Amino acid sequence: MPSHLFADRPAPQPPERGTVDALITQTRRLRGGVDAVRRDALVDDDDPQGRWQRALCDLAVHQLDDLGSHLDQLREGLTAEEEDAAALAVENAFRPEPGPATPLSRVGSAEWNLLTDAVSWSEELFEIFGRPPASGGMSLDELPAVVHDDDQALLTSMVTSCLVDGRPIDGEFRIVRTDGDVRTLHMMGEPVLDAEGCTASMWAVLRDVSELRRTQHAVRESRDSLRRQRHIAQTEHRLAVELQEAVLPPWRGSLRLPHGGPGALDIAAHYLPSSSSALIGGDWYDALQLPDGASLLTVGDLTGHGVTATGAMAMLLGALRGMAVAGIGPAALMGHLNQLLETTVQPALGSAVCCRYEPAGRTLSWSRAGHPAPLLFRDGTGRALGAPDGVLLGATHGASYGQAEITLHAGDLLVLHTDGLTRQGTPDEAHRRRLLALAPLFDGGRTAQDCVRMIVEEFGEHERADDACVLVARIGS
Repeated sequence: MPSHLFADRPAPQPPERGTVDALITQTRRLRGGVDAVRRDALVDDDDPQGRWQRALCDLAVHQLDDLGSHLDQLREGLTAEEEDAAALAVENAFRPEPGPATPLSRVGSAEWNLLTDAVSWSEELFEIFGRPPASGGMSLDELPAVVHDDDQALLTSMVTSCLVDGRPIDGEFRIVRTDGDVRTLHMMGEPVLDAEGCTASMWAVLRDVSELRRTQHAVRESRDSLRRQRHIAQTEHRLAVELQEAVLPPWRGSLRLPHGGPGALDIAAHYLPSSSSALIGGDWYDALQLPDGASLLTVGDLTGHGVTATGAMAMLLGALRGMAVAGIGPAALMGHLNQLLETTVQPALGSAVCCRYEPAGRTLSWSRAGHPAPLLFRDGTGRALGAPDGVLLGATHGASYGQAEITLHAGDLLVLHTDGLTRQGTPDEAHRRRLLALAPLFDGGRTAQDCVRMIVEEFGEHERADDACVLVARIGS
């Protein structure tokens, strides 16, 4: 039988680096060209060369259809970097390699003469089956001996349908070579009829598609794994959002604490998600009226993202509320929270600031754990409160926390925030200066909610690698 039709032609040039769309266009152009060659070819059933050419054109069309389908799948969800990687992979696939042909490119042919029992195999087919040419080609009766047990019925059905019913063969089966290697072959063939219309012989083109099928299997497994991971990530994200919404304070807009009397606080807060909206962290804010008439103000942040972080945040915030209601002061409260994080199953680090406000004397007692100090705005200027000592929660066993106290004036504004307001890498000092620069604007804000809106307008449009919380409290007269 003749050798590969295109063996003496130059190898296809590797496609230029570009987008997947360009590769799809190129594949469609190639597919159209091969299809035109196949359509225009005049094939004489008695001409082995012509049958070989037609079979190779059919194989090429199948391969280009598969390639187009894979590229369509790639285009559905690729970033620019992934498109470049896909382009490079296709370049490598088209680049000619030195040395013998790989199993992906091996194509052989055979013809079985039913009248003379003659068998003709190409050299490539002997290589595919792992048989020496001196042993001769295998007859159709001998072929099942090397076919995988699970595929013997399939091969018998294809051959019988071709010989008896005159139907073309287009299917795959596995063979077990003498060296124990299992190969997958794609077989395309047709019957050759004599002058009386009876089947005189059968010819076939067989291609070793073992590596291709293994690659396709790996792609399917990777795709299924990616889908499972995406489903898990979406489920965890939804649970994290629901848990966060259930734990953070239900009030929206402004809150007034205590609900009556002089020195009451006008409070507003806001949660700012990360730029990707996919990273739900452990940030929290809260304001709570305590049984003795004081008010609790707090913001904080736990390391990590997802259900684990929001679950730990829910535990910590619940404990914080309970201890504050029980009358435990800010410094002692921080110590207990540190101890609580030490005993959790999944260790975490956290930062927090906790304030207790006494409306009668407008006194603010506060403590912090590795967290930015509250900002105080008065008479058009702002400053950070002097910070007491306090390490991150969960960082040191038996850590003690300092407590500071300050008397506030009517009209003062307090801003508590977590450190995710700005883009990643922004120094804390620069972050603080931007907030303090809002002091003149805060003077014009009638309510705490107005001031929160100003902060969101200043920081909300910036790319943030993490989520953030901000709480504003204005001291009433």
